[in-house]
Amino acid sequence: MSEAAAIAELLRGSRTIAVVGLSDKRWRPSYGVSEYMQRAGYRIIPVNPSLTEALGERCYPDVRAVPEKIDIVNIFRRPEFVPEIVDAAIAVGARAVWMQEGVVHEKAAAKARAAGLVVVMDRCLLKEHRKL
Repeated sequence: MSEAAAIAELLRGSRTIAVVGLSDKRWRPSYGVSEYMQRAGYRIIPVNPSLTEALGERCYPDVRAVPEKIDIVNIFRRPEFVPEIVDAAIAVGARAVWMQEGVVHEKAAAKARAAGLVVVMDRCLLKEHRKL
């Protein structure tokens, strides 16, 4: 399966996206992308220890604290934070890890793939969704 086909299948088969690093500032990319995905019908779960709420949803301090099933863990953090986020995604049984544009961590991606997760790296969720 091509990467484009795998991404399309992931987006069509997913409903819940935990967004690590979601900001409550409207001008931040994490806010705009998440707001778009929320309007497109996805359940957005903010993950940011500095916030209690974002986009009208309760915010969680980390992925492990999210009490519901996560399809995609969408990462808006610098690459050095990716390994611990991938470990948490694996631990909670997420389907996929999505690293936004500019976020690349090959070792963590390999670990996620080895655990059976779909990995998308250095791509924008909003842009990929619009292609559908």
